[in-house]
Amino acid sequence: MIVDDQELIRTGFALILGATDGIEVVGEAGDGAEALRVLGELSDRQRDPDVVLMDVRMPGMNGIEATGRLVRQFPRTRVIVLTTFDLDEYAMDAVEAGASGFLLKDARAVELIRAVRAVAEGDAVMAPSVTMRLMQRLRGDGAPEQPAAAPSARTGIPELTEREAEVLGLIAEGLSNLEIGDRLFLSESTVKTHVGRILAKLGLRDRVQAVILAYERGLR
Repeated sequence: MIVDDQELIRTGFALILGATDGIEVVGEAGDGAEALRVLGELSDRQRDPDVVLMDVRMPGMNGIEATGRLVRQFPRTRVIVLTTFDLDEYAMDAVEAGASGFLLKDARAVELIRAVRAVAEGDAVMAPSVTMRLMQRLRGDGAPEQPAAAPSARTGIPELTEREAEVLGLIAEGLSNLEIGDRLFLSESTVKTHVGRILAKLGLRDRVQAVILAYERGLR
């Protein structure tokens, strides 16, 4: 589903995604309130979208409030926040409200498609600049970066094995599954299994929540 107050942008994204194998656009909306209404109608017809592309700055209910309500009312649907500027504080707030990703509107078609597929599969997608700013916010503005803690139960996450704590620490650095595998000499599928177990053990929705928890617990 595509939520944006500019019809031309909705049409462009719909054309790109609708022409991609395995992706179907099931709904559109021009603001947050309409998005929630349309989602309710789709849910009644058992057509809940796996992913919502959510603009931030819209008249009426903006993308921040809509994202917060959406993830509570439709927990199986994930949100990718869309914005024109990578320094948009509103978009950061939307990510913290429960969005699973952050994408700039000038992203290439292949990046848009990759992001939608990744988030639909339970992964998270964030522009590098946003990942850095989120980490700075969690550490506190101006606070120096701390070295990674040793991956063990002493990190404050006793639910995890040492290997899982190590993987979580690398997730918090912003590494992809492939990059984590290269760092730890593991296959990408093995890393994906570790990530799934981490999310399940800690009751987390996705990698964005995992990053936030890692910083809150002192793993980074």
